Amino acid sequence: MNTLIVSCSSCGKKNRIPAHKQYLRPKCGHCKAPINMINQAVPVELGDQDFHDFVKQAPLPVMVDFFSPTCGPCQTMIPIVNAMARDHLNKFIIAKVDTSKNQQIAIFFNIRGVPTFMFFKDGALIDQISGAVSRDILEQKLGTL
Repeated sequence: MNTLIVSCSSCGKKNRIPAHKQYLRPKCGHCKAPINMINQAVPVELGDQDFHDFVKQAPLPVMVDFFSPTCGPCQTMIPIVNAMARDHLNKFIIAKVDTSKNQQIAIFFNIRGVPTFMFFKDGALIDQISGAVSRDILEQKLGTL
């Protein structure tokens, strides 16, 4: 799991925020002021062990990017997915799964090519798209959740 270090805008203290909890409107551990995560948000890294529980318990719809670090089209999607994580904080959860390290979840969903984007709501798979696509197409799919 990835962790973010974010400074509190009220007291200046640094806070460690687990990425999988960034959408829960974290508060400063020192002064208890809300921490603004808008420019800090990143995709949540999921793996074989935590994928199903996370998606099942997510209070927001989830878009998951299944990728491989050696895949050229996957690399072109990284800036789009990162920007969507920042832009959709508290509306959607943007997550990613490295299929080269997490093969069980890729097999479970029968993923044959990357990138593949899957869209979940209330723990259920709603839709999926395979291949590198424009941000507009991903936004349209999120709009249907």
